Amino acid sequence: MPNTPLTDRLQGLLVGVAVGDALGLPAEGLSRRRVRRLFPNGWRHRLVFGRGMISDDTEHTVFVAQGLLRHPDSPERFARRLGWSLRGWLLSLPAGIGFATLRAIGKLWLGFPPKYSGVYSAGNGPAMRVAVIGAFFADDPQRRAAYVAASTRITHTDPKALTGATAIAELAAWIVRDALTGHPPLEPFLARLRSCGPDDPDWQTLVDAIEQAARDNATVGELAERLGLAKGVTGYIYHTVPIAAYAWFRHGDDYQQTLTAVLDCGGDTDTVGAITGALAGATVGEAGIPEAWRSGIVDWPRSLPLLRTLAEQLATAQTTGQLVAPVRYFWPAIPLRNLLFLLIVLTHGFRRLLPPW
Repeated sequence: MPNTPLTDRLQGLLVGVAVGDALGLPAEGLSRRRVRRLFPNGWRHRLVFGRGMISDDTEHTVFVAQGLLRHPDSPERFARRLGWSLRGWLLSLPAGIGFATLRAIGKLWLGFPPKYSGVYSAGNGPAMRVAVIGAFFADDPQRRAAYVAASTRITHTDPKALTGATAIAELAAWIVRDALTGHPPLEPFLARLRSCGPDDPDWQTLVDAIEQAARDNATVGELAERLGLAKGVTGYIYHTVPIAAYAWFRHGDDYQQTLTAVLDCGGDTDTVGAITGALAGATVGEAGIPEAWRSGIVDWPRSLPLLRTLAEQLATAQTTGQLVAPVRYFWPAIPLRNLLFLLIVLTHGFRRLLPPW
């Protein structure tokens, strides 16, 4: 059965998350200068023998997608499902976990309900997993807002976290609803961003900076410098989201160029890459993502075939209005996979201690 347009968009989004995550992972935490010196020949998979693996950015997106399949009509039940996914994720010994997310999952294990488990933080975790909500509820702004809030507050309660996550969800919804395939018009782009934090002067100042960069035809790297991110994009959601959104605005019809623009900035490259990859992937579809970047990901059981199947199930649920079961995969293998992943990441980390500096 041929893919529907919605399936193509969702596959592009989910595979785009994984590719951005895997490409950016080896450079995570490196300054822009160190990225240029250590990886001078462009972006390709470098984690292990020229191959890439996913990290928490893709894993959390899978949890959200599965929750949408299980509970498309109740943000409260969706949040409970996501909470159990996060509890299990922590037990599977993930190699990297943000401090705010760790504290929030600890509260979940202590019995706090999802609406009270979040901690006051504006890290970029909520933005990394939310694009699929925007795409799934592209035609339903009320449910979209409710699910974005549920996904955010389970780990982060700073209002800035919700503003940043909302911005990514709204852009993803715009891409799917209006079937965008190229450079979006500036004024609607800015209006959507401004509407995400109308009462937050810090957010409005960031949108002003994005507008000025667009009118100056500034590069993504130049916007990063204007925002004080010359050494790299941090994990603060008000740093990550503006860079991801502006990169999509400038280059969203070219996945490779979009990803290259944000990864070249250095910093929290896996998360910025995952968020940007979601927007660009939804715009161009999976076929628009370089084949070498897709085939270079060697991971299991959360694999690219799993992501494609998730996209198909989400599209079926949305277009038919029927309940569709979450996708089954061999989750007992995950702790062993994570142990191997940890060893690979540690080995790669030792390599980064060596020149060139």
